[in-house]
Amino acid sequence: MTDSEFLAQAIALARRNVEKGGRPFGAVVVRNGEIVGEGVNQMLELHDPTAHAELLALRHAGNHLRQTRLEDCVVYASGQPCPMCLAAMRMAGVTRAVYAYSNADAEPYGLSTASIAQALRADPHEQPGFSFTQQKPEGEPSLYDFWQQKQN
Repeated sequence: MTDSEFLAQAIALARRNVEKGGRPFGAVVVRNGEIVGEGVNQMLELHDPTAHAELLALRHAGNHLRQTRLEDCVVYASGQPCPMCLAAMRMAGVTRAVYAYSNADAEPYGLSTASIAQALRADPHEQPGFSFTQQKPEGEPSLYDFWQQKQN
């Protein structure tokens, strides 16, 4: 299948989600020409602000492939992935994503994440409207040292 055909699958998922009362976002994860994960936005149904189509598709793919690294996968999304979804893709090793509708397309409907993406370009300590403070516990060994010891 081609990029356009996989993208059409993501859009079809989004349309079905809208018909069920959901938000207009769908995504598929493809590996070697096969869909290995799919998802639709389920924020409202699950009361979960992280239940974006791309994240659910990545979770589905990881579960299906029984791995967390998805370097050889491509994500196809109906809408431009938000910063959270983009970060998850990068953390999973995904190196390619294709989307249909941009933040500019989503803006008139209140669905753009461009302002969040812009705010995240600043250092976390300098982002307006967000407090970001480190407070390390005193008198106990490092959590990371503890983890490393348990790995051996």
